[in-house]
Amino acid sequence: MNETNPTVTEADLHAYADGQLPEAARARVEAYLAENPEDAAMVAGWQTQNAGIKSLFADYEKSRDTDLQLLTPAEPASPWKMRSAFAAAAVALFALGALSDRFLPPLFERPPLQLAESETLPRQAETAFLVYASEVRHPVEVFANEEAHLATWLGKRLAIPDLKVPDLKSLGFHLVGGRLLPVDGKPGAMFMYEDQAGERLTVIVGRNKENRTTSFRFASAKDVETFYWIDGELGYAVTGEISRDMLRKVAEECYRQFPS
Repeated sequence: MNETNPTVTEADLHAYADGQLPEAARARVEAYLAENPEDAAMVAGWQTQNAGIKSLFADYEKSRDTDLQLLTPAEPASPWKMRSAFAAAAVALFALGALSDRFLPPLFERPPLQLAESETLPRQAETAFLVYASEVRHPVEVFANEEAHLATWLGKRLAIPDLKVPDLKSLGFHLVGGRLLPVDGKPGAMFMYEDQAGERLTVIVGRNKENRTTSFRFASAKDVETFYWIDGELGYAVTGEISRDMLRKVAEECYRQFPS
């Protein structure tokens, strides 16, 4: 990002794309974009993504006779119902991405001005993949023959008592094993998988109590692709030198199996 105007951060650009900036700030950002066509194209991609999501959920904007029921206090939603609703939103975003990759702008093709804390996750996931996936003898600390121990050990370190190691056999990947590694300076987990051709991918889990939003995004670095999402305090990332379509399928399967 060209810093001709250092007061414009990536957070400003996201807020502009989302229509959340006051008029004075919008003028400043628009002046910046006029001088930085690459960033203007990137923001246009975000706006296209927003329009696609809005279109996908357009039916929910229509008023219904039953809307008054929303004002009536109801029993709190069960964790299962909340999880199911969140899963439905996730599947919708996966489907939206499948329709057109232009809805998922290449945020990480070049260094951004400023990274939100949750956005450090794909960088760390990429680094872990590049360091460990090429290892022959010591790619992991605990191998697949001790899967139960691996889940218990890493679950305790991440304070996730019901942590499960995702089963990706239906997608052609078997577990190699896993290891403890730092994510945002705190204990994190890495699981490694391999297909019959020897192609590997990694799944990262990290905890950050500062996370407040939920997001689903792709990040690219040369041939390495990462799909990552934030679910409350937990962050997840799937990384590999595989197609985005397969990466999306792996991420969706991991999402179904990981605890909320």
